[in-house]
Amino acid sequence: MLRELGLDYYRFSLSWPRILPTGFPDKINEAGVQYYNNLIDELLKYNIEPVVTIYHWDLPQKLQEMGGWINPYVIDWYTDYARVAFELFGNKVKNWITINEPYQICDYGSDSKPLTTLFNITGVADYICAKNILLAHAKAYHVYDKKYRPNQGGAIFISLSAQYNDYEFKEYKDAAEDANDFTWGIYSHPIFSKYGDFPSSVKKRVKAKSIQQGFPRSRLPQLTPNEIEYIRGSSDYFGLSHYYTFYVYRNESVKGLYPSPSTNDDLEVATYQKEEWKAGQMNINKIGALGFYKLLAKIRNDYDNPPVIITENGLATKEGLDDDDRVTFYRLYINAMLDAIDDGSDIRSYTAWSMMDNFEWLRGFSARYGLYEVDFKNPERTRTPRKSAFVYKQIVRTRELDWHYEPNTDVMTIDEGH
Repeated sequence: MLRELGLDYYRFSLSWPRILPTGFPDKINEAGVQYYNNLIDELLKYNIEPVVTIYHWDLPQKLQEMGGWINPYVIDWYTDYARVAFELFGNKVKNWITINEPYQICDYGSDSKPLTTLFNITGVADYICAKNILLAHAKAYHVYDKKYRPNQGGAIFISLSAQYNDYEFKEYKDAAEDANDFTWGIYSHPIFSKYGDFPSSVKKRVKAKSIQQGFPRSRLPQLTPNEIEYIRGSSDYFGLSHYYTFYVYRNESVKGLYPSPSTNDDLEVATYQKEEWKAGQMNINKIGALGFYKLLAKIRNDYDNPPVIITENGLATKEGLDDDDRVTFYRLYINAMLDAIDDGSDIRSYTAWSMMDNFEWLRGFSARYGLYEVDFKNPERTRTPRKSAFVYKQIVRTRELDWHYEPNTDVMTIDEGH
């Protein structure tokens, strides 16, 4: 499939328990290591660069039972695992993503919408998790930078899920800014801002709410001056996963709307999307490409134009090969990205999510993000290119957006010259 599409690189994730079945480096599963070596070798054989995510939500169960990402020892557990990955694959892999989408790990995992860790202690655990993830990421970065980069010569960065919170009415400008700070700025600001640390809006709002609720101190843990300096600058790229744009408002109707304490109660906003924004069949993420453009501009302006790698961008549909909504989505979002580049954004790579249908967490196999449809009823799991696969192949081959291109979907051929 990668060869058919003519892609330059492939992003995939390692499984922590597949490599370290005990969760610790005392035992390495050689069969798991061989699996990844086979994949990496095959990619390199066809000049397809492996971009490897070290952690994508699959914490070993034993470590989860010991507190997972709210246990400060997880910083060392994760770094030990990352070090094993660098040792095993670093001579072949030159692009590493430390952690995938920390907001989803911490917020979804401790709220009432379980996705990754199933802790329902929002407003406390999620903030502890955020600090531990930032320190774990930074520690892996520094280990790689000092010990492995001199010989292996690669790059290492974090991938943040950043949805854009916009405002339709001027009185909600601050609310939208706060929403961006709480949902992704809490991770990007410590790494990419000039002075580091958590965003001031997050620190102020959480502290004020905590005191009001009777806590003796802020529920948001502090970063020490040494920790701030350790985290700041610890990413070679701004890894960006993006799907949604929301309009934000904050008024009396929002007060008391959320459980207290909680991050939603600390933030105290509500969101909505425009009905006219074209949606996929799943109505999960509507098409708001202007928000993608504004997000890229915000990253450029707020963080002194860091080099950006877009690690995920895509649309969910149902079954079927004629996915015109997805075709529209990719054309509009890639066009928005090109507009941002014209404005000066330093965007290095773009990654579609996803190459083929996969398991989408609580939505199971119902939400289809793939350029290739997977027949999950067939024991062979047959993959068939959708219309979007042909269009994406055309974009990759020509390096241009042809808004009128209509592919011949009868056959997909491999570019042997890739």
